[in-house]
Amino acid sequence: MSKTNIDNEMSELLNNDVFLVKEHVGLFKAANNFDIYDPTSGEIIMECREPTLGFITKLLRFTDFKKMTPFDIQIRTPDGDRIVRIKRDISIFLSKIEVRDHENKLIGGFKQKLFSIGGKFDVLDPNDNVVCELAGQWTGWNFSFKQGETELANVSKEWAGIGRELFTSADNYVLTISNAVPQNDDTRKLILAAVMCIDMVLKE
Repeated sequence: MSKTNIDNEMSELLNNDVFLVKEHVGLFKAANNFDIYDPTSGEIIMECREPTLGFITKLLRFTDFKKMTPFDIQIRTPDGDRIVRIKRDISIFLSKIEVRDHENKLIGGFKQKLFSIGGKFDVLDPNDNVVCELAGQWTGWNFSFKQGETELANVSKEWAGIGRELFTSADNYVLTISNAVPQNDDTRKLILAAVMCIDMVLKE
């Protein structure tokens, strides 16, 4: 597939407004692995994986040091074309994560907020300007991305439009992006990337 066709495919996927995220679960699961579905068709449209997880990091993921471990999470098409890369080095105190596009160009990142109730972090552009804020309660998996008083997106474990055959597990949740976020805007990539690492930044 040509570069133009790949770019067009990625844009089409990211311009969806609703995504169903299903986490891979398992007793000895160290990596952050998710499948991202189009709820309308029930098809997997993106895959989130940690393809370069090191042996030491794998071991630490099963200890109290899990929330400090580095990660290099990649969101790809089912054909293996990278859409977004989410990377963090070892985190001793507060997380600072960078997000890169399919060409490995920095498009922004996240910075965890100190002493936040329920968990918060700022979503940043490449120049560290705040694009929006993610805030919510990870215990109930209810999060909002807000730009001032405008909600750009939300994450929830409840959405009436999803059939039972898809929405069957406590490890599933729905990302809904508002039409306030323009199509083909990097903010869509940043929001999707943020959802993929809520567990590692806040929940753990």
